[in-house]
Amino acid sequence: MTHKPTCIAIANQKGGVGKTTTAINLATALAAVGHSVVLIDLDPQGNASTGLGIDRRTRETSVYDVLLGDATLAEAMVATRVPGLSVVPSTVDLSGAEVELVGVEQRLHRLKTAIDAMPAPDFTLIDCPPSLGMLTLNALVAANSLLVPLQCEFFALEGLSQLLGTVELVRSGPNPKLTVLGVVLTMVDRRNRLSDAVSKDVRAVMGTQVFETTIPRNVRLSEAPSHGLPALLYDMKCSGSVAYMALARELLARQTPPATRRAA
Repeated sequence: MTHKPTCIAIANQKGGVGKTTTAINLATALAAVGHSVVLIDLDPQGNASTGLGIDRRTRETSVYDVLLGDATLAEAMVATRVPGLSVVPSTVDLSGAEVELVGVEQRLHRLKTAIDAMPAPDFTLIDCPPSLGMLTLNALVAANSLLVPLQCEFFALEGLSQLLGTVELVRSGPNPKLTVLGVVLTMVDRRNRLSDAVSKDVRAVMGTQVFETTIPRNVRLSEAPSHGLPALLYDMKCSGSVAYMALARELLARQTPPATRRAA
C-alpha cells in the first residue's frame, strides 16, 4: 500500500473520554488492514502500553528515556501481539518529564526530533496525557494532525475551544503544518436522548470535522484492556470493534487526496 507517513496526536485535556481506547483500537484497526503502525504512549499512566499487553515490569526503556535523549525510539519500541503494530511504552518516570524538560534545549521538539530520526511507519499515533502541558505540546509539535475523542456528555464542548486555541498557538509557532484531522464522538448511547442532542450540538459547531463514525458505549471495549488486548483481538465482532474498524476506514479516506478518491 502506498501511503504518505502520517503522525497523529490523539488528545483531549479532559480525562475519561475514551482517548486511550481510541489510540489502542485505531492503531490495531490500521495495522489490521495492512499498515505499519507505531503507537507512542505519552501518558504517564501508561494505559495504552498495558492495554496492548506490555507488562510494567518489562518496560526497561520507555518514551521517558527517548525524551531525555538517553534512547532512540527504535531502542524503546516493543512489538505487540498485533502484526504490524509496535508500541513505545510509558512508565511512571514520565510524570517527572514535565519538570525535567523545562530547562532542556529545544524542549518542545524532543519528540519530533526522535520521530524524524527513525524510519517512518505508515502511521505514528501518539496517545497524549489528559492535560495541555509539555508532553502534549511535544506531541502537537511532532504531529501532522490532531484527532480529538469527545465523550457524548453535557459538557462535551467545554474545553474543546481551549484545545483548539492551543492548536492555533502551535500553528503560529513551532508547527505551522499541524491540522485538525477531526473529532470522534465516543461513549455514544443510542438509547439516550442526551447523546443525540450532544452529537447534534458538536456537529453544528465543528461541521464536517466530526467523523461520521461514532464509538458506542460497549462493555467489551472496557473489558479488553484488563486482558492486555485491544478490543479487536478480544472480541472482533462486538459493536466497539466494528466501530473502530469503520473509523479506520473513514480516517484512511480522509487521508487520501480528493482527486485520488474520485479516480478510485
